[in-house]
Amino acid sequence: MIVNNPGLNPDVFIIGDNILSPIGMTTEENLAALKQGISGVKRHDHITAVASVFEGDKTIIDKNYRKFESLLILSITDAIKQSGFNIDDQTALIISSTKGNISLLETEEHTEELNKRIALPTSAKLVADHLGIKTQPVVVSNACISGVLAILTGMRMIKSGQYENIIVAGADVISEFVLSGFKSFQALSNTACRPFDKDRTGLNLGEGAATVILSKTKKNDNDVKVSSGAISNDANHISGPSRTGEELAFSIKKALLDAGITAHDVGYISAHGTATNYNDEMEASAINIAGLQDVPLNSLKGYYGHTLGAAGIIESVIAIHAIKDGMIFPSPGFLENGVTHPVNVITSLLNTPVKHALKTASGFGGCNAAMIFSK
Repeated sequence: MIVNNPGLNPDVFIIGDNILSPIGMTTEENLAALKQGISGVKRHDHITAVASVFEGDKTIIDKNYRKFESLLILSITDAIKQSGFNIDDQTALIISSTKGNISLLETEEHTEELNKRIALPTSAKLVADHLGIKTQPVVVSNACISGVLAILTGMRMIKSGQYENIIVAGADVISEFVLSGFKSFQALSNTACRPFDKDRTGLNLGEGAATVILSKTKKNDNDVKVSSGAISNDANHISGPSRTGEELAFSIKKALLDAGITAHDVGYISAHGTATNYNDEMEASAINIAGLQDVPLNSLKGYYGHTLGAAGIIESVIAIHAIKDGMIFPSPGFLENGVTHPVNVITSLLNTPVKHALKTASGFGGCNAAMIFSK
């Protein structure tokens, strides 16, 4: 059996990472901005929304790539550079996104060629070819859990013995298509979002990309491990989450079980925390069901907005560095608890040892995800 073979089911380590956002082009720049309380969320007249978006053309490589692909390439390239990782013929690539190049529908003539160009596998292949990755790229697109699910997919592929190294990258950009969708749900806030706060009025969207490089071989003594992950689907509604939180709680409990730890071992929760009424209420309930209500928690949406397919990876990278640095950033906008089941939202920079961190995510269609990162 596989479990009895010491050559399979190995530990999976994060040996490199990057965050590419409006507040920094590298993980180091992003961490420095967060320490100063800098947020990318502000009003942008050209999209008539409060959001976190890139300004200027610094994210464009050349005319062969759209902004979406450029973000992925820039993020992955920096992660490779910072880690000293070398791509070989067996390196795999996983791309996470919810919308990819959907904005082309707004500007281009609708043809079969356009249908092919906006397909996520097309973008994934362009990125892989640019980087010299020979293996067939994998695309993960499952609403707002896409980033976490992509990391979980990579972890499972390594543990099953398919690959030794996998690059996982996610990106999304704001378009009129995306904006109109969230406007139709009346989910967007006209001010900076306030996750879990009693005066929260909705979410802010954001642009960004992020990368983690997964490997069965530890590169440095402080490399963080992807211990476990689990997903579920509450099948409640096409856009509304479960009203009880039991299904997200199931994912959390399963992730804890697979990691071989209990709720008491978790030192930090990186919550999904969109600042919509139903998401925050459901997530707080799930955290209480899982017995994690006293664990320090934040939502990073006040810094980055909701970056959709990139969110799970951006926020996972911050969780990884919380473990490395023993530092938990405050949750912007939170003043007073606004959910029925209280959670321990951090309001000032907290220096504390973190051995195990939990990342949660939920999305349209009732999908839920939980992941454990460990020292």
